[in-house]
Amino acid sequence: MTDDRKGTVPVWMLATGDARVPAVTEDGPMTAERLAELRGALAALAEEPIATLEVHPLPDQLDRGRGIPLDAASPLAQHLSQLIMQSARGSSAATTATATGEGLYRMVIPAKVAARFGQGLIRPMAVKGAAGAIRGPLVDSAGKIVGGVKFVPAGQAAAAGAAGGAGATAGLAVGGSAMLTVAAPLVLMAVAVGVSAHADSRRQQAIEHITELLEQLHEQKLVDEHSELDGCRDAIDKATAILLDQGRPGVSLGLDSAVHAINSALGAADRRLAQWQSALDKLPEGKAVDLGTLTKSFPGIDDHGGIFRAHLELATLAIALKRRVVVLQAVEHAQSDPGNLFENFTRALRLDQQRLDALESSIAGVLVRLSTLELARPSGLRPVFTTAEVDRLMRAAHRIRRLGDGVAVDNRATDLAIEIARDEEGTVVVFPALPTSA
Repeated sequence: MTDDRKGTVPVWMLATGDARVPAVTEDGPMTAERLAELRGALAALAEEPIATLEVHPLPDQLDRGRGIPLDAASPLAQHLSQLIMQSARGSSAATTATATGEGLYRMVIPAKVAARFGQGLIRPMAVKGAAGAIRGPLVDSAGKIVGGVKFVPAGQAAAAGAAGGAGATAGLAVGGSAMLTVAAPLVLMAVAVGVSAHADSRRQQAIEHITELLEQLHEQKLVDEHSELDGCRDAIDKATAILLDQGRPGVSLGLDSAVHAINSALGAADRRLAQWQSALDKLPEGKAVDLGTLTKSFPGIDDHGGIFRAHLELATLAIALKRRVVVLQAVEHAQSDPGNLFENFTRALRLDQQRLDALESSIAGVLVRLSTLELARPSGLRPVFTTAEVDRLMRAAHRIRRLGDGVAVDNRATDLAIEIARDEEGTVVVFPALPTSA
């Protein structure tokens, strides 16, 4: 998030359990670069996952529609309010930064810890009208890193567990020259909502693409498949709201039928993927491919729309919806055992998402292979081809090459950033979790 106002930025060190760390923490101001180094050192050496939480002034313009809103009574909002209240007692910097009640809280989870949520869960995603949507260091309006921002520890006080919070633990983890705030529920809720918001952003993007494609194709079977998937959103949204308020979703929500529809769509994506991989394996290696041969296995690949591209978007939509369901299942599993909150969450999330990671990576592999194919000249007895034939071949070659643009094939974990906008009355909006670097 852009912030060109230089000054002091309070930062909390949040642990998800009783942690012992070496003497690497600092009491005085530090630069953004030093904070990143410290975060990495704590991730490598601490016994429990360590996250940092910064508070910045709310930007003048903020698109809240991208995030998931939670009222002041929600567990996440309560945990954040308690952290602010307790820390303000022992830190003048925290008191000043949180005096109005408003702020943009930026939680950063180191790559080592983010890997526990799965390497494929969060990937860079282009956001319309938002240049630089992938968060990195704080920058000014010209795009340069703000070197004048200083971070200071927000205080030595621990956050008290919010009332009603499942597994609400808080305390001091002493190690080195500073103390860590034990705030597993806050980190859990922030990650859960941020990941859910990220998956919903992917869903919205896929919906836009599918709608445009289906308007051109007029394929009723694909329309029905799209409608069934899109109809799952209501049940998932309700279940998300209930679980984030630490309730239990009942059968009446229709989540079971939604999961069935999503799993059916994922099964269809698996079958289509196997067909695509088989078709690519049958192509002669190192030789140009006739366009007609390619379009038999990948119908419409040479057009702006096409059935193949619709199948890709339907797979993207099914994966995005399943991502949200996986998060819901992980949260419910973690909340069922308050004494083992964070470990249960990450374990459930990691195990359930392996199939999704494999499917997404395999689809990416197909797109990369397609983008490297060389198209052969049209076959025929004529030595000269028409302008229309040449134009079609050139357009097709260009569109096929672009299939590999933006495909994420590198699943290495990066630092994970989750931004939370807090209003004066305590309500919050949690924005999609994003990698801090591409």
